[in-house]
Amino acid sequence: MKSFLLIGMGTFGHHLCQCFAKQKECELMIVDSSPEALEDLLPLVVSAKVGDCCDEKVLKSFDVPSFDACYVCIGGNFQNSIQIASLLKELGARKVIAKAEEDVQAKFLLRNGADQVVYPERDIAERIAISASNSSIFDFIELSDEYGIYEIQPIKKWLGKTIRQVNFRAVYNVNILAVKRDGKIQPMPTPDYIFTENEHLMVISAKQDIDKLLR
Repeated sequence: MKSFLLIGMGTFGHHLCQCFAKQKECELMIVDSSPEALEDLLPLVVSAKVGDCCDEKVLKSFDVPSFDACYVCIGGNFQNSIQIASLLKELGARKVIAKAEEDVQAKFLLRNGADQVVYPERDIAERIAISASNSSIFDFIELSDEYGIYEIQPIKKWLGKTIRQVNFRAVYNVNILAVKRDGKIQPMPTPDYIFTENEHLMVISAKQDIDKLLR
């Protein structure tokens, strides 16, 4: 069972805690300077602490090296995020993941203890913009600047044909990861899978290739 330390129970921290709690193989400790920020999450976690994590003594009391990863979810005070990320690393944190709002913040966090940086607001905004601006894309997860996972609907000319007949990967340079129908996921369809109308495809693709396919 993995254990995680979550620091800062604002909007992002709340959502992250709730999502982790759905994964039954996780133990969580949450920390915030405000007791009120912790109250509704108490049933979901093993431990909840009130404290200022900019204070090294407070962080030391959490046995930081025992966690598989530490998340710095603080918003609105970037200086505190840097300080906490740095202290966590100095105290032996195995992995530090910190929230950033822009690239310049990410650079400072990565230089000062963070192993990984996430951009929750930017990522959500990008997903909304991509799916809203293209009626053929229903969801999107960015993997890098060039690649992503897209949820798309089969093109009419594919319907009734198999993946092999369409020669999908060779023609479009796109890989099908799963088929989604009626809320259920069928991972890794075989080459003999037949495309149908009432389904979505989860595909991994370079952005330029998915643009060509949907045109």
